[in-house]
Amino acid sequence: MTSTPASDTPGPDDRTLEELRLDLAPAVAEAAVFDGWSELAIENAAWAEGVDPAVARFAFAEGHGKPTAMAMITAWIARIDRDMAAELTAERVGNLPIRERIRTLVQFRLDAAAGREEALRRAQIELAKPQNLAAALRLSWSSADLMWRLAGDTATDFNHYTKRTTLAALYAATLAVYAEDRSEDHAEARAFLARRIEGVMRFEKAKAKFLRKPSDERFSVTRLLGRLRYPAT
Repeated sequence: MTSTPASDTPGPDDRTLEELRLDLAPAVAEAAVFDGWSELAIENAAWAEGVDPAVARFAFAEGHGKPTAMAMITAWIARIDRDMAAELTAERVGNLPIRERIRTLVQFRLDAAAGREEALRRAQIELAKPQNLAAALRLSWSSADLMWRLAGDTATDFNHYTKRTTLAALYAATLAVYAEDRSEDHAEARAFLARRIEGVMRFEKAKAKFLRKPSDERFSVTRLLGRLRYPAT
């Protein structure tokens, strides 16, 4: 992708590297549609945004080395996180039913990838590489945690973890469908998201019902093994 420079000599930039990464992230994702998650994508994004390409490359370099695809993808995810938190405040979603809050939050993230589906597909390939799996899991968990917090979740027991694990899996599956969806306005991905949320809500209801049972009515592995070892006479 080629871009016309905003100016021949970009001026000095007083933003921190973190601020610069977040500001450039959408433009880098836009360029990654054509250039992949590469230095060329950074350079084209920098020219489009009026930033010195050398400074932009440095902002996405890790350990003072070369820019990495993971640094660019991480910045894009962080920018979506930031925009989601700013846009979908408690005042905006707090009065919605919980399933609608989650749907709205996930849909916001999907809409952020609209027109950049090829960049999303390439990001998914990068995140799936063995050396990036740990980082990918951290990013997925962080985004799921933010969505639940924006949805008003205050759980601190084991529900805190199960909710985030479930939402991270739901979001990843929906992203995979979204990236390949060719239907108008991504109708198939929207329908898939609605079905998955409905399934999660049924699971949460069943889990809550189970946890409300008296302890002596719950299934116990220890009790089962004891009965197998010492059957009733």
